[in-house]
Amino acid sequence: MSGNEKIRWGILSTAKIGTEKVIPAMQRGEFCEVTAVSSRCIETAQAVAAGLGIAKGYGSYEALLDDPDVDAVYNPLPNHLHVPWSVKALEAGKHVLCEKPIALSSAEAMELVEAGRRYPDLKLMEAFMYRHHPQWVRAKEIVTSGGIGDLRTVNTVFSYFNADPGNIRNQPDIGGGALMDIGCYPISLSRFLFDAEPTRVFAIVEKDPELGTDRLESAILDFGRGTATFTTSTQLVPHQRMNAFGTTGRVEIEIPFNAPPHEPCRMWHETGAGIDEIVLDVCDQYTIQGDLFAQAILNDTPVPTPIEDAVANMRVIEAIFASGEAGTWIDVETP
Repeated sequence: MSGNEKIRWGILSTAKIGTEKVIPAMQRGEFCEVTAVSSRCIETAQAVAAGLGIAKGYGSYEALLDDPDVDAVYNPLPNHLHVPWSVKALEAGKHVLCEKPIALSSAEAMELVEAGRRYPDLKLMEAFMYRHHPQWVRAKEIVTSGGIGDLRTVNTVFSYFNADPGNIRNQPDIGGGALMDIGCYPISLSRFLFDAEPTRVFAIVEKDPELGTDRLESAILDFGRGTATFTTSTQLVPHQRMNAFGTTGRVEIEIPFNAPPHEPCRMWHETGAGIDEIVLDVCDQYTIQGDLFAQAILNDTPVPTPIEDAVANMRVIEAIFASGEAGTWIDVETP
């Protein structure tokens, strides 16, 4: 790989997460160049392209996938379109970075995994951007090195307020609801820190009587050697925080998921010797994510997080929904 090589990205849709966060972040990347954006409306695509300094704006997703100058695709479409359009992108010969949650079910997620296996030369990853931020790299290092003793429990809260029935996050038939939108994060981070899969879960899931989506859940994940507990909600005061507790210490992350790209992030490592405040350098986790994925393409190395991880996360999500319905512990499906 020469120092001036970049991966040329095409963006499927003009979703806000793409236009406001991911595209500008990728444009600042060392190994990324955003060359095309697509929408179902050509005028929208061209307006977004002009506003963000992107060379091409396409009036259909198919047109973008047909572009030979696009190496990789970022898919921030609504949840029910993640797998279908990611598969189409692979079939078009494009590497794929797809937003979370990867699918509407673990079975659908496996369809994407199998599609990826049919194209072994193409890279495929779920876009859990938080894992690439230096604060999470540091947290993982502290836990793995025994910096808090034996990890015993992880506690997470993640919430915001949005009761707009027109918002896609509040439409159950296309994968809306708190667990799919933000509950996937505490599940993912718990599996990340324990480096294991929970064997069973117990959850209380509250649904909005009018919207039909889950708006509040509290869950326990049983990892055998420890637990993870979390509460997520789409109808609470906005807040997020993570604490990982071990036998001799604790790690706390102040803003674990929506880490601000223009100011330092803080975390704390507590041991018997006291509390050490760790201030991270200013960075953008979306820029890091794009560059890491691009480097995997350029160097033909594995992506940071294998796509099978996305299926495992979906299996826990399904078990939590089942527990909420049954009111009992539910075993997590194993492959």
